[in-house]
Amino acid sequence: MKKRLAIIGCGNIGLSLLQGLMKDKTLPPGNITVTRRNIDELTHLKDSGVKITSDNTRAVQNSDIVLIAVKPYNILNILEEIKDHLKPDSHILVSVTAGVTIKEIQEKIGLQLPVFRAMPNISASVGKSVSCICHNNAGSNDIESVRTLFNALGTSMIIDEELMQSATILGACGVAYVMRFIRAMIQGGIQIGFDAKTASEIVNQTVKGAAELLIQRQGHPESEIDKVTTPKGCTIVGLNEMEHNGFSSSLIKGIVASYEKIEK
Repeated sequence: MKKRLAIIGCGNIGLSLLQGLMKDKTLPPGNITVTRRNIDELTHLKDSGVKITSDNTRAVQNSDIVLIAVKPYNILNILEEIKDHLKPDSHILVSVTAGVTIKEIQEKIGLQLPVFRAMPNISASVGKSVSCICHNNAGSNDIESVRTLFNALGTSMIIDEELMQSATILGACGVAYVMRFIRAMIQGGIQIGFDAKTASEIVNQTVKGAAELLIQRQGHPESEIDKVTTPKGCTIVGLNEMEHNGFSSSLIKGIVASYEKIEK
């Protein structure tokens, strides 16, 4: 893979990506340059070995992969700023900005170089993100470089660009949905007798274990549910009560509502 990385816009998601990369150690810290308009927000990184600057063009010049992690309203200005410093024969451009297409990016930079869009999530900071990636018919070496980068943060998959909005909702916004579910479980645990710390430990490990079961066995959730729902048992009573109150329906409606919002 290409060895020098610039993260342009080291805010919440950029910082999550950086933390995951430093944890994985696929890239040496000295090969990573990060930028932020207010560089004082990055002072906690001064002893990490990562290069810190507010100069986006300098970061681009010292990189092979340029990863744009700014807000959607700002990406076109950033592309205008750096486009004259991008080299088609040596740079890969990756955007993790939601809602801005590869075509829009290419039109703005006016160059023929490999352009990728990726949608990781904040779990990248602990190496557990799922990253959906699309590209503009990039070469196999460039695809391998980008996938290697995001596999260092968890897992990655190549999808069609038309599904990137859906990936944003399910993979990125989805972290918040799961967190809200976990919070509700903890609250329930407190109501039935646990202190908050113990309830959190039980729920966090239970959620982690459930996910790992599905990942390793590659099964359907219902097949695992069947194993713990005995006739007239407490599990099925609880599940049915949740469904009577719209548990699955409200979650699906929330996902669709988020998707409709991002489509607008």
